[in-house]
Amino acid sequence: MQDIEVSRYISFILRHRPQDIGISLDEHGWANVDELIKGINNRWSFNMEDLERIVRNDDKQRYSFNQDKTLIRANQGHSIPVDVELEKKNPPEILWHGTGKKYVESIDQEGLIPKTRLYVHLSSDYDTAIKVGKRHGEPVIYKVDTKRMTEDGYEFFLSVNGVWLTKRVPALYLEKII
Repeated sequence: MQDIEVSRYISFILRHRPQDIGISLDEHGWANVDELIKGINNRWSFNMEDLERIVRNDDKQRYSFNQDKTLIRANQGHSIPVDVELEKKNPPEILWHGTGKKYVESIDQEGLIPKTRLYVHLSSDYDTAIKVGKRHGEPVIYKVDTKRMTEDGYEFFLSVNGVWLTKRVPALYLEKII
């Protein structure tokens, strides 16, 4: 159970508040592994073996190491300005977005906006969108017409863990499913 709590903490640090443990991220979101471990040790007993296990077992594959495992970063979801070197990709014709019922009115008016994050997160399959939506209460799923968005000049990126990202999705490209 502690791994889940520590993983959430690492995610928070690497995406939003590295300064909370006295570390910094480079322009690409990389943090020094030794400094991260030292910072986590202020709350929990933690070492490289623990970090490798958390990265390996994370069901969402939130993190990446560099080749020699001296650096680590969150793959996406940042609220701080970093360039995680996303590769522009052509998405499938349809992507999905799961959310909670409480956000429907806003989404129907504004479309999908990143709010505190750098990108809107989209799923390539309906089942993943349902899981994401359930995290926000009663799930509501939007079907995103990415074919039309691409034709209209919108750009999409695919993170290393398979999450599709874009800067925004105007309401005209959305169809509410649930």
